[in-house]
Amino acid sequence: MVKVTRVERLGEYRLRLTFSDGVVGDIDLADELWGEMFEPLCDFAEFNSVSVDPELGTLVWPNGADLDPEGLHDAVRPVQRAS
Repeated sequence: MVKVTRVERLGEYRLRLTFSDGVVGDIDLADELWGEMFEPLCDFAEFNSVSVDPELGTLVWPNGADLDPEGLHDAVRPVQRAS
């Protein structure tokens, strides 16, 4: 099972994610911020409070929103492999 090990904010709703298998990729979550848990993240301050849950290996926000690491892995646009 792949996990997110690092998140970097790139601006707007874009993030660069590093995964446990060495993949590094970018993702734009602007179109994913709908529904009760994700609509509050349309506020940049809320969105930018993203972190990686070290136990689950996924993105989490203080309001309880989280995203599946395998779904993120499939959705990123790879930019490089971590060394």
